[in-house]
Amino acid sequence: MATYLDAILEAHRTEATRDSRSLNTLIEQARTAAPVRDFGAALRHASPLGVIAEVKRRSPSKGDLAPDLDPGLLASAYESGGAACVSVLTDVDHFGGSIDDLQAARSAMSIPVLRKDFTVSAHDVADARRIGADAVLLIVAALDDAELLDFHELATELGLSVLVEVHDEAEADRALRVGASIIGVNQRDLHTFEVDTARAVRVAASLPPEVIRVAESGIPGPAAIPELVAAGFDAVLVGESLVRHHGPREGVAALIEAATG
Repeated sequence: MATYLDAILEAHRTEATRDSRSLNTLIEQARTAAPVRDFGAALRHASPLGVIAEVKRRSPSKGDLAPDLDPGLLASAYESGGAACVSVLTDVDHFGGSIDDLQAARSAMSIPVLRKDFTVSAHDVADARRIGADAVLLIVAALDDAELLDFHELATELGLSVLVEVHDEAEADRALRVGASIIGVNQRDLHTFEVDTARAVRVAASLPPEVIRVAESGIPGPAAIPELVAAGFDAVLVGESLVRHHGPREGVAALIEAATG
């Protein structure tokens, strides 16, 4: 059965086949980019909870969320609320994001930024480093084993942290086999798009203690935090509820406060 992810990935893979730029040149440019901020360390040292607050204009399922947001102002508010890191959607066609959004957000704050996009080629990995990202997203469901390993190794070589996203235990095993140290458990079912917190809790329990566990998707606000913390999650990635919050600074602070309850 096709998933909501399939059409997006097909578009990105089609675009990747048309990319005639020299990979060696991109890698050399990536190696000389500005120093990265340590995304993994920021999450590991966050207490009582690492919040990855997202700059997100819209989503394929919900439509427009905040199409006119100012990425710099929003990122600055997230940081002042206590966010450990910021995630920025750079997918143009499906999420209304851009590279400009990422660069504006990073320039407005001092914490690390994740490029949230659909990484399907080595060019994408090198580009993430070139444009100023500190971390890159690899979605296990979108990649075969060779791609997952190659992209993880290239990102690590370039100094990027890697958030490896999984949906079940089998994908978690694949992530661990390539040496993933930051694993995000997406609570949203790829087929039904429903949020399944029970599965996220179960997958988190299967991960070794040295892995940084991140709960992703379907986190409506502070009420969801205690269960995720009790399940062993070290961090949460929250987009929609923060983007729509009347005060994003206060929204982040409320998530962190809920972790102490």
